Amino acid sequence: MALLESSLSYYLSVIVIVFSLQVSLSSPYTSFVFGDSLVDAGNNDYIFTLSKADSPPYGIDFAASGGRPTGRFTNGRTISDIVGQALGAKSFPPPFLAPKTGSFGIINGVNYASGASGILDETGYLFVGRVPLRKQIEYFEQSKDYMRTMMGESGVMKLLNGAIFSLTIGSNDFFDYLEPSIPLIGQSKLSHTMLQDAMVSNLTLQLKRLHNLGARKFVVVGVGPLGCIPFVRALNLLPSGRCSSDVNNLVQGYNKKLRKMLYQLNEELGPSVVFVYANSFDIVTGIITHYQEYGFENAYDPCCGGNFPPFICFKGRTEDTSSVLCNDHSKYVFWDAYHPTEAANVIIAEKLLDGDQSFISPMNIRELYLYGS
Repeated sequence: MALLESSLSYYLSVIVIVFSLQVSLSSPYTSFVFGDSLVDAGNNDYIFTLSKADSPPYGIDFAASGGRPTGRFTNGRTISDIVGQALGAKSFPPPFLAPKTGSFGIINGVNYASGASGILDETGYLFVGRVPLRKQIEYFEQSKDYMRTMMGESGVMKLLNGAIFSLTIGSNDFFDYLEPSIPLIGQSKLSHTMLQDAMVSNLTLQLKRLHNLGARKFVVVGVGPLGCIPFVRALNLLPSGRCSSDVNNLVQGYNKKLRKMLYQLNEELGPSVVFVYANSFDIVTGIITHYQEYGFENAYDPCCGGNFPPFICFKGRTEDTSSVLCNDHSKYVFWDAYHPTEAANVIIAEKLLDGDQSFISPMNIRELYLYGS
């Protein structure tokens, strides 16, 4: 037992030394990812939930896994994966709930995102299990405690000062709101304004929690044009080429308030802290509107799962038992009824990484990464 403890102590010391050298010599890209299924890297694989992407054909184009499912809700990489690779990340931040995510996640960061989760705690209840944003940040606190034991308080703060904290969340709050009311529950819906304000208020609290825990560089992604995704279009019986203006107006009202809140936080907390607003609504709308210019052939139908409920994307034992799957995944904007393909994620990531202030402000992610270094 003494020999084992001695070996473990030596191993941990080596990790700390190697990490310190890497920070001082190469300043590796470190990101802590919070959000929903748009950036979930597999956390939902480790909880009891109806929101899972742990079976084929999910991950079919994910090179790092050899085409096997990883818990990502797309055919390949998420936007967070692509941005990290472009900025030199050595590997993808592992899901927090995966076994052995300890020291591996220190240099690369950690992914806390969970499919079906929302800004509001109650969001996603129909899927049973999910990790709401509040709980994701509690998990980050656990990670920070672990890192403190590894490198001390000063080492942790140095790491967090340069790390990117990204939050991609809010879509599921709207999905829940758009679901038909259930009279037996006896709950009346909030007004549009009250929903938007509740989301912004709760998100503000969580951002301030992260700031108090040491976060200094934030990327907060606005909600995309939900009125154009296959799920919403099918529920509203919209023909090809049409989006729900009512749903998009609801989302845009929230995004406007979100952007104003982030501006106020930048003013309040000063130049040592930067909150970046990612305008995913306009980016994705542009891709859908000009899809042929981006090399796509279809901007409205899902590649996998079909156009009608229950929108299930799966691979059965034979072709007859599998859901419909398009031939060329790179020619579709949407992978399933809710999520973009990797091809669409690449375009979104490029605009967030190096785009101008019409896409991301007050600076893009590459500028944020270099900020203060």
